[in-house]
Amino acid sequence: QVQLVESGGGLVQAGGSLRLSCEASGSTYAMGWFRQAPGKEREFVAVVRGSASMTDYADSVKGRFTISRDNAKSTVYLQMNSLKPEDTAVYYCAADRRFTRAPMTSPGQYAYWGQGTQVTVSS
Repeated sequence: QVQLVESGGGLVQAGGSLRLSCEASGSTYAMGWFRQAPGKEREFVAVVRGSASMTDYADSVKGRFTISRDNAKSTVYLQMNSLKPEDTAVYYCAADRRFTRAPMTSPGQYAYWGQGTQVTVSS
């Protein structure tokens, strides 16, 4: 069992930046971020996986968000720049231990989830 603890959410004006952190209690193969806005389905944001820290991003955040991983601290970060009101959502950290070559963009591919942290971007 892996526990995930998120931090770093908050309120920011459009164009601002926030950094989310997620610490895992054990080793993982992949760690990702999803988000869910009111009335919408949970959607993929970014993932980092493997020893080479391969990354993948949703088109909506490419060029603005950066995911990174500190393996020594078992922590993943999501640096969010140029934030937009449409980025407002609860952001969830997710992790899985299983190796796969498939894109890890579906919530069903992750066994472990954090409690979520609110990100609100005002216009």
